[in-house]
Amino acid sequence: MKPLRFCHITTFYPPYNFGGDGIGIQRLVEALVARGHHNTVIHDADAYAMLSGGRRPEHAPARPGLEIHPLVSRIGALSELLTQQLGRPVIHARRIRKILEEGEFDVINFHNVSLVGGPGIYPFGNAVKVAMAHEHWLVCPSHVLWRYGRERCPEKDCLRCVLAHRRPPQPWRYTGKLGREAQHVDRFIAMSEFSRDKHRDFGFREEMEVLPYFLPDLTPEELSSGTPTGTSPEERPYFLFVGRLEKIKGLDDVIPIFREFPDADLLIAGDGDYTEVLKNIASEAGVDGERGEGEFTGRVRFLGRIQPDELRRYYAHAVALIVPSVCFETFGIILIEAFRQKTPVIARRLGPFPEIVEKAGGGELFETSEELVSSMRRMLDPAHRERLAASAQAAFTEHWSESVVVPRYLKLVGRAAERKGESALARRIEEFEAAR
Repeated sequence: MKPLRFCHITTFYPPYNFGGDGIGIQRLVEALVARGHHNTVIHDADAYAMLSGGRRPEHAPARPGLEIHPLVSRIGALSELLTQQLGRPVIHARRIRKILEEGEFDVINFHNVSLVGGPGIYPFGNAVKVAMAHEHWLVCPSHVLWRYGRERCPEKDCLRCVLAHRRPPQPWRYTGKLGREAQHVDRFIAMSEFSRDKHRDFGFREEMEVLPYFLPDLTPEELSSGTPTGTSPEERPYFLFVGRLEKIKGLDDVIPIFREFPDADLLIAGDGDYTEVLKNIASEAGVDGERGEGEFTGRVRFLGRIQPDELRRYYAHAVALIVPSVCFETFGIILIEAFRQKTPVIARRLGPFPEIVEKAGGGELFETSEELVSSMRRMLDPAHRERLAASAQAAFTEHWSESVVVPRYLKLVGRAAERKGESALARRIEEFEAAR
């Protein structure tokens, strides 16, 4: 049975990436390679260098079943500016077309194409095409529906907003270009029901299917283990936050809570431009690890960026993961990372978090500081926490594991092939999966 040839086009791809969407793309690519399919990745190394202050990691090594093409130009950031302004690939257009023509791909999967090509890249290639909305870039120039840099966006006011974000306006967004170029994509994919609905609310008219992120399956040893393996990294009970340190992640009103919560600590794993602001909040609240008069009244510790293996240990021994984001996320990979480690979640009742937490039965939701504190106190009850933890891990296996989501992805691609009139390709996908 002949395997499929996939091409993934994205602005960011590890190690040239910042957030969870790049890791999610990499997991999909690796899962398809493991199934025997050939995968090619085209990503824009210049975009990462521009946004990381010139840092350029080592390129990922090539290996059987996987080719990676980092795009690099002699004019650097000017290439990104041209794409951002015109909504199409300019400097790299010829090279991208050449890769697509020579690759003879069955499927082209567009991911975050904001700086690698904009909507003008959608007509490139002749394969079955799907596009994943890892962010809200399709309907938001700033990608995150965070208006004026200070609040959730209730309605479009894009020109004023991009100026508040200190970004140049994108003329192509006012020409109907996105709607025209979107016709070249056979299926758009949202990462959650909430994100699909939010795209529709903000004027995106193409039909979208929902396909969540996934993580590797639990091993038999992990499934049979009733308690976290290894020793806890901390002596005291702790709640955990994981993510980039930005205002939109919502830690401002969480950190002061620990002044009056002596029973556990808050460990913050991650870094970002907002780190010093958060450290100042912790210092002003008196929860930055210093002892005052009398008893120690709780603490907040900043761990910085933690390697994946060590992070899993922090997840496994946490009382719960706190997810206080105040913006409209598209999914929330950290929730299923916690579920996989049998760790319950306390998430803000916002965006996609309610649908994930309620589907899992593996956590609680909050809106106010008082509700958050009440949830934290309940999580310190071992019996209550264990019930939620068991439900969380069972739901992970059922809904967000690789062996569940990747077949769903391939079936979605098959439906896109049928829509395009490529019935032979749809049958190949079905037969290849059946033969596994």
